[in-house]
Parts: sequence; C-alpha cells; structure tokens
Amino acid sequence: MVTRTVQAHIPNKYGDFTMYVYTDQTIACKEHIALVHRDTDIDGTVPVRIHSECLTGDLFTSQRCDCGEQLHASMAHISTHPGIIIYLRQEGRGIGLINKLKAYNLQDDGLNTIDANLHLGLEADAREYDIAVAILKDLKVQQIDLLTNNPDKIKALDDSEIIVRKRLPLVIPATETSADYLDTKRELMGHLID
Repeated sequence: MVTRTVQAHIPNKYGDFTMYVYTDQTIACKEHIALVHRDTDIDGTVPVRIHSECLTGDLFTSQRCDCGEQLHASMAHISTHPGIIIYLRQEGRGIGLINKLKAYNLQDDGLNTIDANLHLGLEADAREYDIAVAILKDLKVQQIDLLTNNPDKIKALDDSEIIVRKRLPLVIPATETSADYLDTKRELMGHLID
C-alpha cells in the first residue's frame, strides 16, 4: 500500500525529528509523512497523532476549522512525550482542495460541512486510515496512545494489529468562525468534543 521512500533529519521548534516519506501505491503523486521524535521509544507505548492534510488550517492558519491548532497541539505534546505525527495527504476530509473550497462557498451560504460535501455529490468524509496503520507497522510500532477526537480513527486502529492503549483528547477552544464547524463534528459525526 505504501513504500518508505526516503528519510531525513528535521529539527523544528518542537524538537529533533526524523521525517519518513511514504509513497502511496494507490494514488499517484501522494506522499504521506511520519514525523518521528528522536527520543521515541518504539518498543513502548507511543503517542501518535494521525493528521489529515488541511492546507488552509495547517499552513495558512484558517480559523474555519481547528485542524492547524490540533496539529500544533499534538506536536507540542510530542515534544514532551516523544512520539509520532502521521501526516496523511487527504485534504478536505478526502475531497481535495478544489472541492474543499467549493464546500466553503456552500458553507458561507448556510450549509454545514457535511451537507456542503453531499451537495457537491461527494462523501461527508472520504478519509481512510489504513495507510496510517501500514506506516505504524513499517515503523514497528505495536502500542499507541492516540491523540484524537475522531471515533473513526479509533475504530480503524481497533480493527488493526495496533493496540490503542488510550485516547488523548485534543481540546481546541472554539472561535467565532469555527463554532459551527465544531458543532457539526460533535453532533453529526460523533467526534468526542466536550
């Protein structure tokens, strides 16, 4: 499913990491990333964040979602509890950047994130996590603490050989522009958000 292609040392403000790049055998030109803190104990329980690409939130600090803040909160946690960030290239819940921006326009007209995707003829959430499982297996990880609010990620790992010891919630306060988005995730998608 994925092939480890290259790795390199990546120091950042959260510590020293090794970046592993995996090529996706099912989708051309998709490269997924595992960012592994240098002090990670692979044989122990590894803190892991499985993060789906969100260009608008991760890079451009969009306030429409909590994605970028979840990514950085996870990296801050992993800086003191060494672990792994798996960065999956499945933008916009798997619908791609162009469709994501079309969905944003529909959201501006009053639709929630799910209805906007469905209006475009797309799935509410097209993401898959089997690639994350394959990456963890390649890295020889057997047991994790999963940083997530998403029950679909928990289920994907529960259905795999990877043992999820516990879930670590990611609490990101709502903003004026993200409140409806977070409500939809909680009320319609079952996300574990207080």
